[in-house]
Amino acid sequence: MTLIKSISGIRGTIGGKVGDNLTPVDAVKFASAYGTWLKAGSGKLEAGRKLKVVVGRDARISGPMIHNLVVNTLIGLGIDVIDLGLSTTPTVEVAVPLENADGGIILTASHNPKQWNALKLLNEKGEFLNGIEGEKILQIAEAEAFDFSEVDDLGEITINDAYMDIHIDEVLNLPLVDVDAVKAAKFKVVVDGVNSSGGIIIPKLLELMGVEVIKLYCEPNGHFPHNPEPLKEHLTDISELVVKEKADLGVVVDPDVDRLAFICEDGEMFGEEYTLVACADYVLGKTPGNTVSNMSSSRALRDVTNSHNGNYEASAVGEVNVVELMKKNNAIIGGEGNGGIIYPELHYGRDSLVGVALFLTHLANKKMSVSALRASYPEYYMSKNKIELTPQIDVDGILIAMTEKYKNENITTIDGVKIDFAENWVHLRKSNTEPIIRIYTEAATQEKADGLALRIIAEIRAVVGI
Repeated sequence: MTLIKSISGIRGTIGGKVGDNLTPVDAVKFASAYGTWLKAGSGKLEAGRKLKVVVGRDARISGPMIHNLVVNTLIGLGIDVIDLGLSTTPTVEVAVPLENADGGIILTASHNPKQWNALKLLNEKGEFLNGIEGEKILQIAEAEAFDFSEVDDLGEITINDAYMDIHIDEVLNLPLVDVDAVKAAKFKVVVDGVNSSGGIIIPKLLELMGVEVIKLYCEPNGHFPHNPEPLKEHLTDISELVVKEKADLGVVVDPDVDRLAFICEDGEMFGEEYTLVACADYVLGKTPGNTVSNMSSSRALRDVTNSHNGNYEASAVGEVNVVELMKKNNAIIGGEGNGGIIYPELHYGRDSLVGVALFLTHLANKKMSVSALRASYPEYYMSKNKIELTPQIDVDGILIAMTEKYKNENITTIDGVKIDFAENWVHLRKSNTEPIIRIYTEAATQEKADGLALRIIAEIRAVVGI
């Protein structure tokens, strides 16, 4: 199945049959459900005022088609639209409260390949919907309980293509972003924008910070030159170019610019897990406080937080869960180990622009190479594996059995089962979208992380007899 419906929105591959893929009919159906949900929960309609929704998209080939369908569906529901056009996920999130809008829709399948697209749904704060809200929208879509507006009550479109610049300004105005220090450092940076909107906004941000920019794949045409997930095996081109150009570092973002990875000056990966660690180290050094990441993220954030006398907590996987715990824990920075930086001083959403600006400020202050900065942090290695399951296998039973087996260890069960050993950890969770169990481990060496994963996989296989 290539149409995936979840509480955070709908995503799928373009083309095919209605209900099986992300077809025009499905895009209209779920935009209708979202707009209907907004109207049902708003007091504006009784007061005779229209609702307002911000819409933006990444540079996917299918973007203009899906964009037009969604915008005109909202218009048909009597909702006004602020159309940002080509944009980024964090830009739309920033725009929603600035526009005093009632919600937002981002048209992006994030790091998925070019045949995918998605509708990501935001509330009036520019934050992703919670589980209850998302479930209600799925119910409305299933029932097709839509009531469209009459001709005199149709919504209106306002085009505003200034928000990427506004977003940059908001980042540069943050107190902990030191533009003068970065300018003085005279950095040379290679940027891989994977031919999406990051190819516009990241170079522009860097140039305003006085950085010499070398662009790689920064033409926003939606033809991704490599797998758009910013993992080591996909980033050989930028790694080679950083070394060739004698650049200080490389910056890589995914198509909607909410995941951020760095390349060291020697062409080696800084490590997506360490993007948040480095930014948190800088922020905590200036404004002590607490942090949050998800349960599948590196212990290095915990260690760095403790070194600054802060409190670290881990949430269930998923941005909405990280944000919820950040608010409860009064975290001043948080995010996910996939390179997602959440800095509430600007907004509660993963934001690569914030990450780039904080990281470069930190690097300028440290006056050291990127590889030396990486070497200054606790050394951890992760192994990410999965076991494919058949429908007959009781996944919950597996998790219960593993919980019982390791009941004398430090166990957390808010999202699958996480077992914290003294020197390492393992996180087991069932996928929401695939018949698999994900098995993440972390240890002091890659060999130990891989070894722990193999041991746990063997134990699971023994439980289910496969």
